[in-house]
Amino acid sequence: MSTVGYVGADVPVELITAAGLRPLRLAGKPDQDSALGDRYLGRGVDPVARSVLTRILTGDYGPLEAIVVSRDCEASLRLFYALRELHRVEPELRLPPVRLVDVLHLPHHTTTRYVHAKIAQLREWLGRWRLIGDDDLAAAITAHDTLRRALGRLAALRRESRLSGTRFLEVVAATTTLPVADATALVEGVPAGSREADGVRLFLTGSSHDHPAVYETLERNGFLVVGEDHDWGELLFARTCAAPTELALAERYQHNGPAAPRASIRQRAAHTAAAARACGAEVLFSYARVHDDAPPWDFPEQRAATGLPAVLAERQPYGELTPEALAALVPAGATA
Repeated sequence: MSTVGYVGADVPVELITAAGLRPLRLAGKPDQDSALGDRYLGRGVDPVARSVLTRILTGDYGPLEAIVVSRDCEASLRLFYALRELHRVEPELRLPPVRLVDVLHLPHHTTTRYVHAKIAQLREWLGRWRLIGDDDLAAAITAHDTLRRALGRLAALRRESRLSGTRFLEVVAATTTLPVADATALVEGVPAGSREADGVRLFLTGSSHDHPAVYETLERNGFLVVGEDHDWGELLFARTCAAPTELALAERYQHNGPAAPRASIRQRAAHTAAAARACGAEVLFSYARVHDDAPPWDFPEQRAATGLPAVLAERQPYGELTPEALAALVPAGATA
């Protein structure tokens, strides 16, 4: 099965599956040198995007038939422009074709029409590999919604302290690398163990995490990550489609979120407060990666809305939690 790489949770992966292709979410690699990506993007861009570009250029993901990039944040958009320009000026690199999909998240009927049009255009573009019939699309939507519901059950195990946050994130990330049926089988095969995970119950907000290193650091130091509001975690699967149709697919992606780069401060605060209550969080921790400027703007209202002991860690290295940030967090856990 040929593979299409994609960047961002706004990419409608159902269309890739419906075209007979394997969707592969392109994750960065914190411990890998990103000098090649830095050359084209500069060092002022989110290090995740620079790492992803490096891995594309070095062939780290294996053969890719195409790359689809969502406009979920400024760094993703910069990545798309870099790939498009490399096609033009360095054809010898033989990069796969690249496509941008622009999903807006405003709650308007006009936004629905816009997103629907963009999804229809992507469907037509992917038709160069296999025409996507309505039955193909319906089957793909049903399969991905089955996976999302299975991930929801996995999240419930974590809330019951029967699964660590690190293990949860590892499983969710693994599902983005597999054909949808295999991903569902993987999730359903995770054992529902006894109450083994323990620690101060922490809700993680701020930047996204495509790697478990920060979760591991937190859980080695007496915390248990019981929830998060980034799009490699529960935001990835919390919403399903209302029907197996192209319009319902557009509405699903339009209303998905709210993610830090595209949602209002008020939306983020309300969502964080509700999600933190639902998982019984005792501490709120906002992790803001270097060159990710959105999370610090959200933090004051999130802290007020949750009413929890709260800590903001700004300008954190990709895939790391600095000792200073951890030292600031420990007292919050002690008072929870």
